[in-house]
Amino acid sequence: MTSKPRLRVAPAAADDVATILRLVTGLAEYEKLADTVTASESGLREALFGARPFAEAVVGFADDEPVGLAVFYPTFSTFSARAGLYLEDLFVAPRWRGHGLGKKLLAHVARLAIERGCKSLDWSVLDWNEPAIEFYRALGARPLDQWNLFRLTGDAMAELASARDAGQTE
Repeated sequence: MTSKPRLRVAPAAADDVATILRLVTGLAEYEKLADTVTASESGLREALFGARPFAEAVVGFADDEPVGLAVFYPTFSTFSARAGLYLEDLFVAPRWRGHGLGKKLLAHVARLAIERGCKSLDWSVLDWNEPAIEFYRALGARPLDQWNLFRLTGDAMAELASARDAGQTE
């Protein structure tokens, strides 16, 4: 008989960068986006633990094995004049799903949001990812059907940034 693994969540440290990259790559593979991963250990180290961190991460463990990850960062609502947290990534290695680690990771981030006085905890999920959608709904999360996510990158972002007639002050 196999014993139930001891699950725990801990804030990530700079020494966890290789593990974080491995888990991010695992998430990208699951989401069929592995070819879009350009992150490196040095890039993650700077983004998460550098002089001006852009995000935070927590690592989920099954016994002593790091098998889960949550990456999040602050947001702000002008309508409420309150902060929120945005969950960028939530991932549990496939073999460890169904043990409660995903819920434990999400609960950890939710507690941080409450401790920090945040109005909400938001995230996006791919429309085909029914297991994740069902998981989130079971926790009480609801989709924001009236909102569409937009993204500006690459040449389009550079073109907009360099537009002289876009209200830039001289």
